[in-house]
Amino acid sequence: MRIKVKYFLLSLSVALMMTPSCVTKKKYRSMQSTLQTELDVANKDLAKYGVQLNELMAQLSACESARSTNKNEMRVREEQMADLRAQIADCKAQRDKQLTQVGDLTVLSQSANDNIKETLSQLQGKDKYIRLLQAAKTKADSINLALALNLKTVLKDGIEDKDVDVKVDKTVVFINLSDKMLYQSGSYTLTPRANQVLGKIAAIIESRPELEVMVEGYTDNVPYKNGILEDNWDLSVKRSTAVVRALQRDFKINPDRLIAAGRGEHNALTTNNTEEGRSTNRRTRIIIMPKLNQFYDLLNPNLVPNK
Repeated sequence: MRIKVKYFLLSLSVALMMTPSCVTKKKYRSMQSTLQTELDVANKDLAKYGVQLNELMAQLSACESARSTNKNEMRVREEQMADLRAQIADCKAQRDKQLTQVGDLTVLSQSANDNIKETLSQLQGKDKYIRLLQAAKTKADSINLALALNLKTVLKDGIEDKDVDVKVDKTVVFINLSDKMLYQSGSYTLTPRANQVLGKIAAIIESRPELEVMVEGYTDNVPYKNGILEDNWDLSVKRSTAVVRALQRDFKINPDRLIAAGRGEHNALTTNNTEEGRSTNRRTRIIIMPKLNQFYDLLNPNLVPNK
């Protein structure tokens, strides 16, 4: 706009210079006034157009800023839409997985229900078996206590307490007999007193055919020097077989119920460093216990009664 005004004024000046000098001053002033008025109008228009131009430039800048903002917002919206699409896909995958799991759970629940029924059935059988074991233990304890009481009553006459000891341990009855009461010194030959004691024990054993009898021989740790036997272990076995033979031969106990064992100086009750301790360790132990096949039958679940 400013360039056009400059061209207009230049053209006007040239025209005035080319005008014949015959133009009057009045007319010249009139033309000058007209031009000045037009120039003022042109300046006003120029200022107005300048303001409009500035406004347009500001609007253009605002539009550019808005377009940039909208572009950023569009990019953010596209990213958000992409995230939402990914979340939707993940939700669908989770839904499909859960549907599969629900189907599996239906199968598992039926299987678990069957397993629970089977477990309950087994537990009922085991509970019945446990009750049977408890009843058998109670019965065995009562029998053993009665047996021990009978033995103590029978053996107390004419026998010193230190030579015989009757105990109940779990499912068996133990009778510990001192070696000086049973054997001649340093040998496995039985004394007359031994036959007296074994006769009383045999009477109890004979009255209980459901029980077995184990005879265990023990010695101290003093080396055996007789020469007939090899060592203390050999001596302990000989002593136990001497008792077993006496029970069979003299008191008619069924040999199928008898067991002989020797432990030598091992499994000592106390120290062998004193005479009293060695005397305690030299002993013969008679064990009265249920037959092994009775234990096997008791532990066999197939033999548990139905009622």
